[in-house]
Amino acid sequence: MRALLLAAGLGALAVAGFAPLPAHPLVILSLAALFWLVRDVMPMRAAALGWAWGLGLFLTGVSWVFVSLSLYGGMPAPVALLATLLFCAFIALYPALALALGARLAPPGWRRLALTLPACWVLLEWLRGWLLTGFPWLALGYAQAPHGPLAGYAPVLGLYGVSLVTALIAGLLAGFAARARGQWPALLLVTALFVGGWAGRQIAWTTPVGERIRVALVQGNVAQDMKFRPDKLDGTLRLYALQVLASDADLVVLPETALPLFRSAVPRDYLELLAEHQRARGGDLLLGLPEDVDEDYYNSVVSLGTSPEGNYRKHHLVPFGEFVPWGFRWLVDMMAIPLGDFATGARDQPPIAAAGQMLAVNVCYEDAFGAERIAAARDSTLLVNVSNDAWFGASLAPRQHLQIGAMRSLEAGRWQLRANNTGITAVLDQWGHVQAELAPFTTGTLHATAQGMTGLTPYLRFGDGPALVLAGLLLAASLWPQRRAAH
Repeated sequence: MRALLLAAGLGALAVAGFAPLPAHPLVILSLAALFWLVRDVMPMRAAALGWAWGLGLFLTGVSWVFVSLSLYGGMPAPVALLATLLFCAFIALYPALALALGARLAPPGWRRLALTLPACWVLLEWLRGWLLTGFPWLALGYAQAPHGPLAGYAPVLGLYGVSLVTALIAGLLAGFAARARGQWPALLLVTALFVGGWAGRQIAWTTPVGERIRVALVQGNVAQDMKFRPDKLDGTLRLYALQVLASDADLVVLPETALPLFRSAVPRDYLELLAEHQRARGGDLLLGLPEDVDEDYYNSVVSLGTSPEGNYRKHHLVPFGEFVPWGFRWLVDMMAIPLGDFATGARDQPPIAAAGQMLAVNVCYEDAFGAERIAAARDSTLLVNVSNDAWFGASLAPRQHLQIGAMRSLEAGRWQLRANNTGITAVLDQWGHVQAELAPFTTGTLHATAQGMTGLTPYLRFGDGPALVLAGLLLAASLWPQRRAAH
């Protein structure tokens, strides 16, 4: 029992390695200690320790699920607490399976710690990122964005490549602590991996194209419990109109569902007023609003102004928030979430041309799935994310979400514009560094400049494939001597 409690505590400690705290080494140390705990145990025991670690990580790190369900979703607090616990318990099965598989495939020793466990961990982390629509939040690699010493691997191998290097270092450190064979070579390899991360940060994979543009990112700070109230609609429309009309930027960006009514219901003269203001200045406007098209509903972003009108419809929808998984209508009926059943936009939607740039747009939670917008990012000069993190209140979620955005900028070598209803509204450069930011839970407009970039990072060329191949090779290397001996 003490080992299980220790594992849960290590998982909770790892949360401090992610945003908002700059303590990314804690993720490596926490995982190294977990690997050390399973250095010589049987698969079932390894699974229990992995599950306890995952439960500690997710109950602490995604506690904002409770805030979303209870405070803003209207679910009774006891039911929301149970739902959050069950969700975290389920997601914790992925680290449990990773450790069980590693313990099953490799006997106690340095191969288990330095090869098998890191490979299994990343393969299961990748599986968590897409199975049952996926939940890649708090993947190991995110802790390195943007300032971690291993962030230099992101443009080459992407999120899961950074996770693999992180897990490999943790395994090597665990092997050293366990006095496994090859202690000193392990430390040399750890050093080499850190040096490789530093060297990767010195490489400019993309280059500037054109002049910087002036951008204005509007943070409406409309409270979630007020957002869809009919008596607040006029005030919301007035708020965004005043912010747009006060700007002379080349590109103005409003957050997700900034206009909380279907496009067909928005007064035509309202949208024309905003578009004409931008046309008079040779600029463009991006705004989020729901669309109703042929009896389907989309969570959309449209562009208006000087350039031809563009459109992006959200592809990766949020379960229970934007669509209802089969068999769970009863659960959604307990929540007060409007517009809860959207249609899915096309998978490979091209960038939107606006303000002389090609904008690879995604909506809110979508930017946690980097591989899904690679095609658009290749053809883009800027990344854009519009969000509404009001669902999560003053929790860890907004800073964690910003860190996810930093990973996307690192992978693509692109600047990024992030317009968020309650924050964090920010401009990131191609290294994922924040160049300008608005304080969360304030109403205002972030005025800044942004630089378009061109060129392809290795990650934009090859996606997650190389990282997964490397994980597979590590796994094969850990098994090969055993199989050869068996023959």
